[in-house]
Amino acid sequence: MFADEDLDPVRVESVWRKPQQGAQESRACQTPAVTTEHAGVQTGSKASRFTQTEPQEQMDPKRAVSGSGSDPPGLVDFLRRVEELLIRELEKNSRSHAFDGFRANWEERSQQVSHVHRLEHPGAQEQGLHVTAVSWSCTGSVIACAYGRTDDGDWTNQKSCVCLWNLDRRSLRPKQPDLVLDVPAAVTAVCCHPERPALIAGGLFSGEVVVWDTSRTQDPVLAQTGMSADSHREPVYQVFWVPLEKKGEFGVLSSSSGGGVLLWTVDPDQGRMVLVAAYAFVQQQVPHSASLKVRGGSSTVGVTATALSPWDPDTFLVGSEGGLLLRCAFSSQTPAAVTSEGRSVTPRAPAVFSFRPSGGPVHSVHCSPFHRNLFASAGTDGLVQVRSLLQADPLLSVRVSDSYVFQVQWSPSRPLVFAAATGPGEVQIFDLARKSLRPAATIQDGAPGRAATCLAFNGQNPRLLAAGRSDGSVGVWRLSSDLTEQRPAESLQLEQIANQVAD
Repeated sequence: MFADEDLDPVRVESVWRKPQQGAQESRACQTPAVTTEHAGVQTGSKASRFTQTEPQEQMDPKRAVSGSGSDPPGLVDFLRRVEELLIRELEKNSRSHAFDGFRANWEERSQQVSHVHRLEHPGAQEQGLHVTAVSWSCTGSVIACAYGRTDDGDWTNQKSCVCLWNLDRRSLRPKQPDLVLDVPAAVTAVCCHPERPALIAGGLFSGEVVVWDTSRTQDPVLAQTGMSADSHREPVYQVFWVPLEKKGEFGVLSSSSGGGVLLWTVDPDQGRMVLVAAYAFVQQQVPHSASLKVRGGSSTVGVTATALSPWDPDTFLVGSEGGLLLRCAFSSQTPAAVTSEGRSVTPRAPAVFSFRPSGGPVHSVHCSPFHRNLFASAGTDGLVQVRSLLQADPLLSVRVSDSYVFQVQWSPSRPLVFAAATGPGEVQIFDLARKSLRPAATIQDGAPGRAATCLAFNGQNPRLLAAGRSDGSVGVWRLSSDLTEQRPAESLQLEQIANQVAD
């Protein structure tokens, strides 16, 4: 009934597993091979250059003296013949003063006086300040202008300034000074150092004397007198740099309407001025003082003008409020008839000679740079008087203005030319070589009626003349060749004026 039987196997494949097995494939990726290159740069060739002088042939000194070689025949004999004469003439020329003061002029000739600059400081003009003094630096490039007031009124507490312009700057701005030195009081006098361009001395209405160093940016005040027993009590009208005994050192000479002339040295370490000499002027010790007009019954002679002699370091001149003109000596040892209580130096009386007084206060005195005995004075009488140190009376009187003459100054290049600043505002330039005493040139700058309060020739460039005015402006003018170039026999004419006897 049942029996064994082998049957063929039956395989049934799964329909579920097959779709679950995903297809698998193998892939590979690689970037292309990176290529590199090497390059180099180098100069292809070199070159060398050099120069050298040819070796000089050494000439035998005996051969040179003998005249053989390249020397023209007879040259050595000629030199031997004239050697003694040439040496004698050269020694004579070394002692000659024929060309003293001569300066070569390389500029083109000009027949007219031309206006170059008009310098203004708006801040000072807004305060109504006047230009009281001008001074050129020793280089002739910088001009220093002092601001204050020259009219009446109580201006002792008014602040002021000293302005500097460098006229050689390419970016010159006439209405913006290159440097402004603020001052707590009105400035009445200014003077640049004769050898150091950065130093400037000034006198104030308060009686102080100040020295500024413009190279110091933080505090330009190098030294000042302050208010002490030695200092001035009244306005300082003029200041000068004067050489001291030690070579290369300079002191400051100041004069005041209080009747004193003081000599100071500068102590930069202590920031102060040290008084070394004092000179006082009183009526009793002035020669021929009977002609002196004394103000307010005081015996003090108020000094309003001072001048130093360029020929004699011991001589200086003084003009006073009363019109007196005095020749003085620094070496005087006569004690002054004033009290010296509290002062570190005993005042001396320096007056040695009195000239005939002027008709009013003397505003300016200036010594001639071409003759040791001549000087000019000017004041409220409108006259410029040419005087000699050896005569009491003036040699020549020139009517410059019907009003005041604030300053007179000789030309540094023409012996017979001087300029005067007048009250009406004109700067008159006179040439004594002319037959007529009329002005050779008249400079008018700005509105009429504004006084020309001061002027200064440029010592390095005599063709430049600066003039300050009461409207706070400074005009710089270029003079004509006729007013600046010395003429033949001009010094002889000046000598004739100096040698004439006053009428």
